[in-house]
Amino acid sequence: MSDVQAPWDAAQVRLWLERRIKAARSDQDVADRYGRDREDEYDKAAAEEWVCEQLRHSDALEDQARLGDALKALLKKDDFYRAGVRNDQRFEREVKAYLRKLIKMAKTNTGFGKTLRYQ
Repeated sequence: MSDVQAPWDAAQVRLWLERRIKAARSDQDVADRYGRDREDEYDKAAAEEWVCEQLRHSDALEDQARLGDALKALLKKDDFYRAGVRNDQRFEREVKAYLRKLIKMAKTNTGFGKTLRYQ
């Protein structure tokens, strides 16, 4: 196996973000239909959508290192807000977990090719 990393593809990352936003919105709709039983899933999907929306139009997507820095800056924020979440603490925890996942993906440049609905 070689340790050669694929070149950074900003268009692929944008496509991945678009698909994750659509998937997160769909997950929120499904969770909303089930009410209180799926509040955790709603907040998790809302966190995923929030993070992806923060990055979707960012210039940081053009460069792997800049994206990593932008993700780390978001992670350092103290307050994450989105109207409609069921539990603010759970939402904040899910945002931070998703940001850590994306930091790892950006660092290794892996996972952005997985554009199918379920990952």
